[in-house]
Amino acid sequence: MRPDAKPALLIVDDDPLITDTLHFVLSNDFEVHVAETRQQVKSLLTQLDATPPLALVDLGLPPSQHKPDEGFALISDLLNHDKAIRILVLSGQNDDANARHARALGAIDFIGKPAEPERIKHALLDALRFNPEAAAPAGVAGTQESGGIVGCSHAVDRLRNQIRLYADAPFPVLIEGESGSGKELVAKSLHQWSKRGGKPYLALNCAAISPTLVEPTLFGYARGAFTGADKAHAGYFEDAREGTLFLDEIGELPLELQAKLLRVLENGEFQRVGETASRFSNARIVAATNRDLRKEVREGRFRGDLYHRLSVFPVHVPPLREQNEDKLALLDHFRAHFAREIGAAPFVFSPDAQRLWEEYHFPGNVRELRNIVIRLTTKHAGRVVGARELEDEFDLDVVAPGSLPLPTDAQSLLEYAKFHLRGIGNFNLDQVIKQWEKSYVEAALGMTHGNLSQAAKILGVNRTTLYSRMQTYQND
Repeated sequence: MRPDAKPALLIVDDDPLITDTLHFVLSNDFEVHVAETRQQVKSLLTQLDATPPLALVDLGLPPSQHKPDEGFALISDLLNHDKAIRILVLSGQNDDANARHARALGAIDFIGKPAEPERIKHALLDALRFNPEAAAPAGVAGTQESGGIVGCSHAVDRLRNQIRLYADAPFPVLIEGESGSGKELVAKSLHQWSKRGGKPYLALNCAAISPTLVEPTLFGYARGAFTGADKAHAGYFEDAREGTLFLDEIGELPLELQAKLLRVLENGEFQRVGETASRFSNARIVAATNRDLRKEVREGRFRGDLYHRLSVFPVHVPPLREQNEDKLALLDHFRAHFAREIGAAPFVFSPDAQRLWEEYHFPGNVRELRNIVIRLTTKHAGRVVGARELEDEFDLDVVAPGSLPLPTDAQSLLEYAKFHLRGIGNFNLDQVIKQWEKSYVEAALGMTHGNLSQAAKILGVNRTTLYSRMQTYQND
């Protein structure tokens, strides 16, 4: 962007009175793009040369203007398209639950309607002051010894060790983890720590590009291969050369392209769209997903042979709720970074707020933690933040997996059962028992990357029993 160019802003609202007013007020400071629905947003993003750094999203979008579901889904869509985009949310339903959930998904802030356009403008300009990419989702420690990852928990130490171990190997790496956990940072660290570190590093988000464009983007195309192909163009495999090609959200890759990707992984061979001549790539493939690809394979949505090719070296990025001792380290890292960025004194927590921070489960993972720090830095720079101010930033309505303590004795089990029965209508004992068993089986298979013998050992059953129960789940 030219130094004198205005930053782009995407406004998503189905009320023309609101969009016209905001366009008039904001166009002096921003290059404004307007859309009314999620579908229009997807179409607009494919037409723009670059993703706008800012988005202002109304939660009450069609088809159901009275529910926030479409708005919540759009927040995820935008962050899947470009993790650096800063999203502010508008809503006529000015309730704390929606605000907290929008923030947990990755929105920077929440503005209740009606709101003065000038207030919205200042909130947008404040959001531009922060550069989330300068402090990557999992935190950049700035030292080689850290592998680029902040934290001292056992889970993070294991992650750093895997990065060191796999960095120089030429084989594919499959990075698995929840949204916002820092998978892209792991991919960059694998590249930077390898001998390929001085070579190109290219990244393609398979969920953020039209399925019809994935093949020419990856493999390139010949002149005249399709309408608009006025000249030949190299794809990512050629441009990556001896470097690294990162394929994010690999689970979104269309089935028909999975076979072509498999061929490249097997022998490096591919063709540009519209050509018959073979080309070869020595790029190393690193893929990432927040889906359970083993489940996708079982349900026929992902090729088993491609999964096994990609997962030569599987890396699991732990969710933040499994890194309790790292929450304070990440807080210190982001707090210092964003205070420095805006030239303000950092905020500090009261003892009660610090306890609340350590107990919170962060359903949006490190991305949510980072955004909370941005908001606290904006609102409370140089001040003491109490438990009440901090609680306003949390999505307390979302229960994290595993956040309910499991009972370990008969009395605790009895109390837990009472709590469960009071909280669920139409209770079915057989169904609950089967679901708990299935969850433990899937957890063990996930921990052992599908190894039946090891999973059976963890579960305390023999291999044939485990296999039999898995068959029962598939037949249900």
